[in-house]
Amino acid sequence: MQLNNIKPADGSKKARRRVGRGIGSGLGKTAGRGHKGQKSRAGGFHKVGFEGGQMPMQRRLPKRGFKSHALKYAGEITLSDLQRLALAEVDLLVLKQAGLVGDLVRTVKVVKTGELSVKVSLKGVGATAGAKAAIEAAGGSVAE
Repeated sequence: MQLNNIKPADGSKKARRRVGRGIGSGLGKTAGRGHKGQKSRAGGFHKVGFEGGQMPMQRRLPKRGFKSHALKYAGEITLSDLQRLALAEVDLLVLKQAGLVGDLVRTVKVVKTGELSVKVSLKGVGATAGAKAAIEAAGGSVAE
């Protein structure tokens, strides 16, 4: 085998379709563009969402809602998550290693969902008023 006689396998390379090259090609005359109209002409296209001058859908509908870009940096965990962790001291690094919050998260808050019976000390992790009460009732502490 030499470099000058290597060729692709039979049938692996198919010639590209040549439009507008006569009636025998199957794509002669209008070259697959149909008759007349904007789409049949060279350079005749329009931007996405254009509806021929009619007020486009994205402008007919009212604007609604908002999604904060800060959300990806904020995380929350529940009391049941803390119960499952069963660690005496919890901080942001521990939560990331346990997979309870994402890698981008910078601030974490504990919410009052579930039960907590183990003593947990939070360092650099926030808590809602209800969650803080539940943590302190179990003998833990919250240091933000």
